[in-house]
Amino acid sequence: MPLAVMAVIAVMDVSAGPGVGLLPLVSLGPAFAGLVGGWRRTALIGVLALLLCVALGLYNGLFAERRGYTAMASVAGVTGVGIAAAVMRSRREAELASVRSIAEVAQRVLLRPVPLTAGPLQLAVSYTSAVAEARIGGDLYEVVASPHGVRVIVGDVQGKGLAAVETAAVVLGAFREAAYDEPDLVGLGERVERSVARELQGERFVTAILAEIRGDQDVVLLNYGHPAPLLVRRDGSAEFPEPPAYALPLGLSAHGADGPRPYRVPFTPGQQLLLYTDGVTEARDQDGRFYPLAERTQLLKEPDVHRALEALREDLVRHAGGPPGDDAAMLLLRYHAHGTGDTGQDTGPAR
Repeated sequence: MPLAVMAVIAVMDVSAGPGVGLLPLVSLGPAFAGLVGGWRRTALIGVLALLLCVALGLYNGLFAERRGYTAMASVAGVTGVGIAAAVMRSRREAELASVRSIAEVAQRVLLRPVPLTAGPLQLAVSYTSAVAEARIGGDLYEVVASPHGVRVIVGDVQGKGLAAVETAAVVLGAFREAAYDEPDLVGLGERVERSVARELQGERFVTAILAEIRGDQDVVLLNYGHPAPLLVRRDGSAEFPEPPAYALPLGLSAHGADGPRPYRVPFTPGQQLLLYTDGVTEARDQDGRFYPLAERTQLLKEPDVHRALEALREDLVRHAGGPPGDDAAMLLLRYHAHGTGDTGQDTGPAR
C-alpha cells in the first residue's frame, strides 16, 4: 500500500505540474508503512520516498525555491515518526504475544484435555467461550478415572469474565482432589459444595451435574440445579433423565435446602451421554428459537466420537448464526463394548 500510494502521487504530480503542490503528499508512503510494517520496512519506504521527492522536485524545478526542501523535510519528519511508531507497536505486539502465551498455558491448566478413553468410555469435549480470544469462561468440565469409577463434572458458573474463571478454578480444584478420595458420589458433591461455599460471596453460585460410571452399565447422577443430560440410545432415540427432586446450585447451601439425591440411569454399551451447559440449549436463531438439541441426535451417529461432537458444535454455531452469546460446553461420553483404560490424552477441546 505505501508503494502504491507513492506511485499514484507521483503520477498525479507529474500530470498536474509544479503549480498544484502535491509533492509533500509523498510522505503518506512512510506514514502508512509505520502503521502496518516494522521499523526497517518503514525506514526503507522513507528512503524511497525521499528519493522520489528529490526526483520530482528536480523534475518540477522546485529546488530553486523552498518548496522542494520543505517537501523533503516533511517526508523525513513523517519517516522518523513512522519509525518510532513502528518500534512502539512492535514492542506492544511482543508483550501481547507473551501475555497470550501465558494465558494459553493458564487456561490449559484450568481446563485440561480429557482422556481419549476412561474405563468403558470414549470421551470428547467441546468448549466455545463467549469472550473473544478466550478459550475458557464460566463453564467447566473434568473427567477423573478414580479407584471408585470414572467421575465427571460439568458446571456453569453464574456470571462471566475473570470472576467466573476464578470460581471455576475453585470448583475444579475441589473436584479433582475429592474425586480420588470420596468413596461415594454424594460425599464427593458435599466436598465440592463446602469448598465452593467457603470461596463464594453473596448470591453467586454454580450449577453442576456430577456423574459416576463404575462399569455396571449404570450411570449415577447428582444434579445441582443443572440442565438434565441427554441420553442417546443405540436406536437413536433420546431422553433427558430428570432428577427425582431438584436441588439448589453449588454455593447456596447456606439457605438450608436439602442437597441433591443421586439417581441411577441405565447406561449400556452403544449408548451415549451428553453433558452440556445452558449455553447450548439456550442458543437462539434469528427468529428467537432455542437450539433443538433433542432433534440433533443423528449428528452423534458418526463412528468417531470427536467428529460426532464437532458436527454437533458446528450445527449449534450455524443455528446461532455465529459465536454464542454465552459459554457453551459439551462433554460426550460414549459407552463402548470393552474398557481400554486411560490410554492417552486428547489434543484439546474442539474449538
